[in-house]
Amino acid sequence: MLNLLVGKKGSGKTKTLVAEVNKASETSNGVVVCVEYGKSLTFDVKYHARLVDALEYGVQSADTLYGFVCGMLAANYDVTDIFIDNGIKLCGGEAADFFDFAAKICKTLPENVNCVISASVEPELVPAELKGFVRANG
Repeated sequence: MLNLLVGKKGSGKTKTLVAEVNKASETSNGVVVCVEYGKSLTFDVKYHARLVDALEYGVQSADTLYGFVCGMLAANYDVTDIFIDNGIKLCGGEAADFFDFAAKICKTLPENVNCVISASVEPELVPAELKGFVRANG
């Protein structure tokens, strides 16, 4: 299941995402992964979750982020939750590319995997095909 956590910059999306990562890491019977842009969440995410700096793996576009997430899913069938912070930045800074990534990953996610992606974008700018996945924050 895909959830897009969207809202203005500074509206608390990352704080909400971190709280959800930590909750999932306590309750999941599998692997919880948090993908971040840079190393900003090191002291916020509990050690039970796998924290990954996407920049260390060359993620700089929507295509590389898509391949990165697919690779994680293919390599580990125990992944139950994927959290991605700063989705637009990880997709190269373009909202349109981020929306393309979200549409592709939505079709790829196994039914038993929860995926939450934060992005600094106004909820009303989200394309119609993704509106059902939006959770506004602020």
